[in-house]
Amino acid sequence: MHSLVQPNAWVALKLPSGNVKTLQVVPNTTIALGKYGSFPSNLIIQRPYHLTYELEDRRETENFNRLRVVPASELYSDILSSGTSSTSPGTATPAPEDDDGATVTPMGVEYSLVDPDSGVVVAKTDRAQLDVSARQTLSMEEIEQLKRDATDAGKDLIAKLMLSHTAIDQKTQYSLAKYKLLKTRKYIRRFCVLPLDVPMLGNWLLDEKDPAKILEMREEMIALLGCWANVHFGGKDRCENAEPEAGSENKAADGGNKPESEPTAGRWLVVDDTGGLLVAAMAERMGVLYPAETDDSAAAKQQPTSPQMKRGELAGQVELNVSVTTEGAQRATEQDASKQMETQEGGQAVVKATQPQRKRHAGDKHRHDDLHVPYARSNTLTLIHANSQPNLSYLRYFDFDHTNPNQGLDHPLARHLMTLSWLQLLEPELDSAYSATPPQATPEELRSWKANRRGTYHRKRRRWAKIRHVGDGTRGGGFSGLVVASAMDPISVLRHTVPLLAGGAPVAVYSQAIEPLTALADCYSVSRRAAWIADPPAEAAGHSAEELERWPGTDEFPLNPSLLLGASIQTSRVRRWQVLPGRTHPLMTSKGGAEGYVFTAWRVKPAEGKVEARGKTRPRKRKAAESQVL
Repeated sequence: MHSLVQPNAWVALKLPSGNVKTLQVVPNTTIALGKYGSFPSNLIIQRPYHLTYELEDRRETENFNRLRVVPASELYSDILSSGTSSTSPGTATPAPEDDDGATVTPMGVEYSLVDPDSGVVVAKTDRAQLDVSARQTLSMEEIEQLKRDATDAGKDLIAKLMLSHTAIDQKTQYSLAKYKLLKTRKYIRRFCVLPLDVPMLGNWLLDEKDPAKILEMREEMIALLGCWANVHFGGKDRCENAEPEAGSENKAADGGNKPESEPTAGRWLVVDDTGGLLVAAMAERMGVLYPAETDDSAAAKQQPTSPQMKRGELAGQVELNVSVTTEGAQRATEQDASKQMETQEGGQAVVKATQPQRKRHAGDKHRHDDLHVPYARSNTLTLIHANSQPNLSYLRYFDFDHTNPNQGLDHPLARHLMTLSWLQLLEPELDSAYSATPPQATPEELRSWKANRRGTYHRKRRRWAKIRHVGDGTRGGGFSGLVVASAMDPISVLRHTVPLLAGGAPVAVYSQAIEPLTALADCYSVSRRAAWIADPPAEAAGHSAEELERWPGTDEFPLNPSLLLGASIQTSRVRRWQVLPGRTHPLMTSKGGAEGYVFTAWRVKPAEGKVEARGKTRPRKRKAAESQVL
């Protein structure tokens, strides 16, 4: 992820109220924050994340708010000035009391609110002018007027509210701090720019959007799925920056993928019904979620030019680019040793300089090959979905649009994320996109067609090649792990996905309720596995181990219990705590919803035949007492 805010990037703005606003930073636009104000988006582009900004008052000739970076000393002024807080109203000298214990208010005493940093008096008032029967003497109309006329980013309004409170001197240190924090969150015009990563996106969807779309999956549940499934960087693609090895290309015209000489690593199988949130979390762990950072020159080229740029500056840039290009061409011409001299009829010599050749990449020869598949062979994700198109809508927050075929290979997910439907996995011959071979035209026929027809022809062949590649590769198995977060029955999901895993591959299944996972864990329990080994069902007689891996199931054995070991169910919930000196305790209330549970197990390869122990047995030694008796 970039350390600076990039143009057209998705960010999260944390407001003083605690709410989070997600938006795309489009250059040359205005970002509105509701009651807090608005500011130009260019003010935060190419600025670091985690900075706190304050919206300044609008100037007379401007219709927008400028931003001021709030330093850390000002953000934590209350904590830093805790030792010198005697000037604050909460630590003022208590008023004297009479014989009956009643508070005596001195006549003519003036109360003032002083800024602890600068020592400047913010506001003054006379306690005799306040209504003792009311705690807050300002009415709603007066507060609204102060909000409209508020200056200094709302700090004057907060000071006046605290001065107008009649019992401000009766508050304890903790009560005064909470009161000030409450008013500050409500009226201060500040915000913090945060990167929109997977935890931030998940919390925003869970708290402010529809939690049912992500199956109410909390941040700790996403972390458990990634940890128990051992999702990590699975190795760099062997064909990413080098020429493919001979015979290693996966051509769909051959009717399937050829077995590779060495086993593939880092291939995970995922069933995601959370709109792509789980896929994003796994891709973040694998290092293929965020595009690679570019240098400043490349970023400057990509940044759009402002329409208000002066013509002189634009002309200067064009002139500079032309001069640099001319010098480069002359230098290349002088250093080129492959000039050719040709004599024409008039005896004149014409010098033909060889033009600079474009650098060839490893995939240039496949540029016009429709059957070439650009997918990586390692560190990949294979998504199985139930619809005609996968639901990966939340990946747009990470600049990836799966529905856009013209996106190219700039994003890492374009090469490392593969999708197929359950129909293409279980019954591929029933899917027309997989079984129907597109026609092949000769080069002469292609040249005679129009551009639209040629584009449709190449697009269909590329789509068919990708579907064949993904389907054949998935059915070949050998995956490094399985992660499931779906509303489907987990027994039916694991019946078809567990045989695709390699030996020792972990399995992690998430469910909102515990009942489906309890039934799944019972299918792989120790007692059911012992019953399978001691007295296998009649339907399993005469089948090999490979055939038993795809066991269709019966009432007694819905799944083959010998395929998974260590089945268990767990859950976790992070509790929020109030951390104050002498008042640290967990909060009694938190967000409700589904608790969420995770099923974990490991894939094993059952041994064929009867397992026997071999070796020399050592004679058993008799006890000393038995020898004495004998």
